[in-house]
Amino acid sequence: MHLDLAPEEMILFGSPVGILRWLDEQLPPSRIVLVEEPDVIRRRDLDRLAARLPVVSRTVAAEYQTGLDVDALLAREPGLTAARLVVPGTEYAVTAAARLADRLGLPGAGPQAAEVFTDKHRMRRTATAAGLANPAYALVTDPREAALFADRFGGRCVLKPTRRAGSLGVQLITDREQIDPAWAATATPEESPEATDRGLPSEVLVEQTLVGPEYSVELLVADGEVLFANVTDKRVLPGRRPVETGHTVPSALPPPQQSDLVTVATRLARAAGFGTGVLHSEWIVADGTPTLVECAARLPGDMITALIAAAYECGFIGAYLDVLRGGRPTLPARPSGAAAVEFLLAPPGTVTAVDGVRDALRAPGVLSVEPDVRVGDTVGELVCSARRGGHVLTWGTDPAEATRTARHAAGLVRISVG
Repeated sequence: MHLDLAPEEMILFGSPVGILRWLDEQLPPSRIVLVEEPDVIRRRDLDRLAARLPVVSRTVAAEYQTGLDVDALLAREPGLTAARLVVPGTEYAVTAAARLADRLGLPGAGPQAAEVFTDKHRMRRTATAAGLANPAYALVTDPREAALFADRFGGRCVLKPTRRAGSLGVQLITDREQIDPAWAATATPEESPEATDRGLPSEVLVEQTLVGPEYSVELLVADGEVLFANVTDKRVLPGRRPVETGHTVPSALPPPQQSDLVTVATRLARAAGFGTGVLHSEWIVADGTPTLVECAARLPGDMITALIAAAYECGFIGAYLDVLRGGRPTLPARPSGAAAVEFLLAPPGTVTAVDGVRDALRAPGVLSVEPDVRVGDTVGELVCSARRGGHVLTWGTDPAEATRTARHAAGLVRISVG
């Protein structure tokens, strides 16, 4: 990747370790100013991490997750005005990055679109106004209201926090009697390591349960124009907690159905007034109709960027940074193959062994095997993406081959707990 950046011309809100390490491999030293919450800096010892990554020039402490005071930040850090692009590194950074980019006259999602896509209730209302398919939904304040909603659909519903990511607090309810004991896990979900200790305000959204295959659409957008689109097949854990267990790029859907998904994703972007960046939306095809699940105004997680880069043989993250700098990169219109990721899942307990990694690496088509747990680690119940035990990344000539290879290789890795 080549970006013509002088020192400290990129501002990164949030501190995703994977993206930071990738940027450190791709960019010259001192190109990034890392902006992070003071308590997150302390808790994650980010000053030490930044010192090991030459690409990071310095770390700026700023409270941004519950509302960024742009004027105060620029008054304290006037050097930030020389930035040429502002990047949101996590879900909790999307609004702050959009506001600062807007203030500096730089490309970005736009403050309005950022607010829409970081609040699931606002997103629903925006989609409804645009005539897009939504499940029935309502904001609720207590378990009784949620149960009354569920009664309309045979006792089934989905509970989710309005302002969280990574499946945190999302629960599929199959009986209204489950709602009361499940309420706290959605109303006050556990926090991710990226979240500030001050607490992130959120409400509870209850939705009609959708049934059907799941997909995501990744759009690269510049000034409202879609430059690139991809459809991803998604696999999720059955049961109450729909944690994602794998993805395949491109989707195995026939081209007309992929086109339908790209069309509704593009309509959603335009309805929200999305400006520049990547829009990652999730859809369930229910009774033949693409129906909106969620949407994020940032790079997708779960290795999807790596899958796009492998399947299309392109620098997807580099293209994303280019559009945030005002560029118009050209990406392949069609993939040259397929790529898949399968996540490693471990039962709760203390890890006693991680076996089979070498066997998985030797399997044809395997690109990487990355366990995220070690002997002695404590594994909790799989209630969100952060609780997964690692991943296997694979290549194939088509989506079916890539998916088969990923599942086979993941099955060779055994995480034992005691």
